[in-house]
Amino acid sequence: MPQLTALDAQFLHFETATNIANIAGLAVLDGDLNRADLQALLEQRLPYVPALRRRLATVPLGLDHPYWRQEDDLDLDYHVREIGLPPPGDDRQLADQVSRLHARRLDRGRPLWEIYLIHGLAGGRMGLYTKIHHAAVDGIGGADVLAALLDITPEPPPPLHAEPERDSSPPGPAWMLARGLARLAGNPAHAVRFAARAIPHLDEIPVVSWIPGTGFVSGLARRLAGSGRAPDLPTLPAPKTPFSGPLSAHRRFAFVSLPLEEIKQVRKAFGVTVNDVVMAVCAGALRTWLAAHGGVPRQPLVAGVPFSLRAAGVEGPGNQVAIMTAPLAVHVADPVARLQHVRHAMHRIKDRFSLAPARWLREFSESMPAALMGLASRSAFGLVGQAAPPINVIVSNVPGPQLPLYVCGARLLTHYPVSVITEVSGGVNITAFSYDGSLDIGVVTDREMVPDAWELAGYLREALDELRNAEAGLPQ
Repeated sequence: MPQLTALDAQFLHFETATNIANIAGLAVLDGDLNRADLQALLEQRLPYVPALRRRLATVPLGLDHPYWRQEDDLDLDYHVREIGLPPPGDDRQLADQVSRLHARRLDRGRPLWEIYLIHGLAGGRMGLYTKIHHAAVDGIGGADVLAALLDITPEPPPPLHAEPERDSSPPGPAWMLARGLARLAGNPAHAVRFAARAIPHLDEIPVVSWIPGTGFVSGLARRLAGSGRAPDLPTLPAPKTPFSGPLSAHRRFAFVSLPLEEIKQVRKAFGVTVNDVVMAVCAGALRTWLAAHGGVPRQPLVAGVPFSLRAAGVEGPGNQVAIMTAPLAVHVADPVARLQHVRHAMHRIKDRFSLAPARWLREFSESMPAALMGLASRSAFGLVGQAAPPINVIVSNVPGPQLPLYVCGARLLTHYPVSVITEVSGGVNITAFSYDGSLDIGVVTDREMVPDAWELAGYLREALDELRNAEAGLPQ
């Protein structure tokens, strides 16, 4: 009886006409992929991908989180669609089409995913846009879904003959209602336990961490609990930027690929990590954009940096994701000093995260009554997003396979993430995915805040060039 966790349900509840919880990817393929062949591939592999064959089963009166119900008769004509671009079929047309698709909410009466074949790209290429609701998968789960469609050779392997696992049927309405009432009665105790567990981690929680004395209280609680001293975290409030505040219902998307070898050369020259370089490149691009649109703030931006709790050994169903905040040194003019600022900030966060993964988001979700979560989530998003957004921008870097992959014999050239923006996390999301020697970066913005996402994407290339030029000036 798979049931959504409280965190999974949060991704359903915060959705409005402007806050959309789709996570997606745009694959660019060499060759023309046939819709019938893709549907045949899905028919073969869907039984082994639980996230794609489940739809929601709601609890009466909304007293508990929904369950997943296995859908045995998937309508692939609905889920797999195809569209064409008019000539000349360039990258900007492709990105505009993805922008429109990404802003549409998924039908909650069906399994929460769609795939679009996009024909008409110049150069004998085609696009494959895949989106799935964040309630169904987190970043790692989304990568697993994508992997189910990919092969390491142009010739697909023989079909699997292992018996796929089947979900048990969700309980009936009466059982759901009884369990929901029982959980509702237990919520005050959950809230008390969350409050007690949260005290050592108050300095990790956006907005709460700004309250004077929060760091002292958290540190004291950790020492009293015998946890020792953990690295302090930055407590800067997020400065006001052109991409802070209420979102519109429209998105803009752009993409760029950077040579992974160049990033590794910068990493080696300055003794940092690949992720440090990616963060510094994003900081440099945002600095340039801000300088052209209202001015650079005198303090760092606050970046939300997603972490997978699975990497920290946390297992379980549904979303296993945490988000930490990090200062992004857009206020530093020198690219090398900016890189070192990023390195220092990320080092502190990683040290803290390795001692105690940031589970507060999941635990806070579990402490809320399911019957009130929808209203509370939307109200909190609206209030915090308009009054004091805790985050300016989301920046994420996802490592991927370094070998060529194929879909129905067509080679995957690039894969650009297409992620989420919200009023709480800011109107810009920059997510990078490394694949086959390239760092493929997808930039999602709110159309009213950042009308030309391509401008920001172009600044990413310029920011890497700045670091390469600085590297060239180092003594050999």
